[in-house]
Amino acid sequence: MTAPYRHPLDPDDGPVSPDTAPTFYDILTLRLSRRQTLKTLGAGAAVLGLVASHTGWARDTSGRGGSSLRFAEVPRGRDDRLHVPVGYHAQVLLRWGEPLFPNAPAFDPYRQSAQSQRLQFGYNNDFVAYLPLPRGGSTSDHGLLAVNHEYTLGSLMFPGTPRRLSRSAPQVAVEIMAHGMSIVELRRAASDWRLITDSGFNRRITPVTQTRLSGPAAGHRRMKTRFSPDGVTTWGTYANCSGGVTPWGTVLTAEENVQFYFAGDIDGLPEAENYRRFGLSNTPLILPWGRHYRRWNLEVNPNEPLHAGWIVEVDPFDPHSIPKKRTALGRCKHEGCSVHINNDGRVVCYTGDDQEYEYVYRFVSRDRYDPKGQPANLDLLDDGILSVAEFDAEGKVIWHPLVFGHEPFTKRNGFHSQADVVIDVRKAADLVGATRMDRPESVTVNPVTGSVFVVLAANELRIRTEVDAANPRAHNRFGHILELIPPDGDHGAPKFHWELFLLAGDPENPAHGARYHDHVSENGWLISPDNCTFDRDGRLWIATDGANRHGLADGVWASDVSGPGRALTRHFLRAPVGAEVCGPFFTPDNTTFFCAIQHPGEGSTYKNPATRWPDFRPDHPPRPAVVAVTKEDGGVIGT
Repeated sequence: MTAPYRHPLDPDDGPVSPDTAPTFYDILTLRLSRRQTLKTLGAGAAVLGLVASHTGWARDTSGRGGSSLRFAEVPRGRDDRLHVPVGYHAQVLLRWGEPLFPNAPAFDPYRQSAQSQRLQFGYNNDFVAYLPLPRGGSTSDHGLLAVNHEYTLGSLMFPGTPRRLSRSAPQVAVEIMAHGMSIVELRRAASDWRLITDSGFNRRITPVTQTRLSGPAAGHRRMKTRFSPDGVTTWGTYANCSGGVTPWGTVLTAEENVQFYFAGDIDGLPEAENYRRFGLSNTPLILPWGRHYRRWNLEVNPNEPLHAGWIVEVDPFDPHSIPKKRTALGRCKHEGCSVHINNDGRVVCYTGDDQEYEYVYRFVSRDRYDPKGQPANLDLLDDGILSVAEFDAEGKVIWHPLVFGHEPFTKRNGFHSQADVVIDVRKAADLVGATRMDRPESVTVNPVTGSVFVVLAANELRIRTEVDAANPRAHNRFGHILELIPPDGDHGAPKFHWELFLLAGDPENPAHGARYHDHVSENGWLISPDNCTFDRDGRLWIATDGANRHGLADGVWASDVSGPGRALTRHFLRAPVGAEVCGPFFTPDNTTFFCAIQHPGEGSTYKNPATRWPDFRPDHPPRPAVVAVTKEDGGVIGT
């Protein structure tokens, strides 16, 4: 990724896993020759030294081809506005700085404070989850919205702050309070949604909210810090990317790029090896928290980074509940966490480690989900088997358990307990030869078919000799999507089958090596898939992050995953310039589609922003916001 649209917290900036796993270049041709649904890899396949079959790219310029989706596609373009199909309405629901409580001040970019931001909607909204009220219900016009706040952009938040490291301590305090999560109560009236500011459910979870560690790493000596002497009590959550919702009504929020928050020299620290593997370094900071606060200063509090990089479980229905960091799911740069109840009642969680050459993980609980017993389910994610995926060239996924006491997770390799395994989960995955992937993003279960879709954003670092069956392009600039099929629907099985769903990029440009349905339109192809969700009919909705660096706009595309419209992606939403789209989520009846517009105007300045979306006021900067998309006739999205 190159300027001016380089994501300031992009995982591309971090280290990559060592080249320990085998590659499958020599047998990739054989694998692809067996894939009858791979109709084309374009001339880009020749770059890999492959022979691909070509079918031509017939264009469907007026109809839907084989797609079940009936909306008119949004035209491709790039400007300062948000665009949805004709017949749809996009309501800007929650903006950065929106008052969430009766005593919260109105947003004023010239009078920001940590005290105000603590009562207002946070910055750079990412994951969005709608939970019907009451708990366990299915209402689609009244519920809670839980929204992650991933990171901040001081150059677009504060007037007169052109450089990213020049913020004062009071400004950094505002940024800290702009992280974490917002939970709000909403009600739909007619076509629009309304925030209920006097709701007892409304809550801000920030980096200073009391939180607890649970699972195998809780209380371990490596987890004891100056601010957590017992290694159990900890504080807050930040760098929250995507997430998930559990069947028992809690929200999982994923801590991703936590390496950017710390100051200090890592050399000589007991955890130096772990920190280097995780991306901490002695280079200048992006977020200068450690310059102003001892908690993020490694010279004062050297073990603090081990408290970040976890999946955190939050109960949105209990505003007094303490969030819990579920360490059994491992510590890495989690993009999100998808939850599925297996056919034997065990809970299965999937997560991707969002960095080049990192891995796809699965957690299977020891105990079984009780659909009638809420208290019995609240700690299901503390005990179980964490595994990492190997994708072989024959179309199999082998799940390698990461269990202390079994080779290679022994004292000989520096593992003394399961706590060491989950704290050093990247090292553990290296040792079993897991497949090094092209930035695993969302890993999501289709509620209709039960298959698992793995979204891979890009990996421009992969060279020709490193391509393999599951990552078939060198210098992958555009990303791709895989489908994993568990045998007989058993998500706890040791082996799955996998297929390639699509290779992103422009199918008219042979150098891209893109692959879709033959009838994809000139507006239907996409770049850098990121977050995804499914509607109630099992159709895939894909949000992208990365098109801006190619001079295009990010947005949302939708596709059938089976039948004649499989991989026929259609353009549903186009974001303002500089923005990515995150957190796609539907109400149960599929009449509202929520998504987050993150960092509009990124790459520009507070004084001269590329857009002033969504307010378009000359005295307001661009503001990240959550959008609720509905049909003007009140119908189901996509029909």
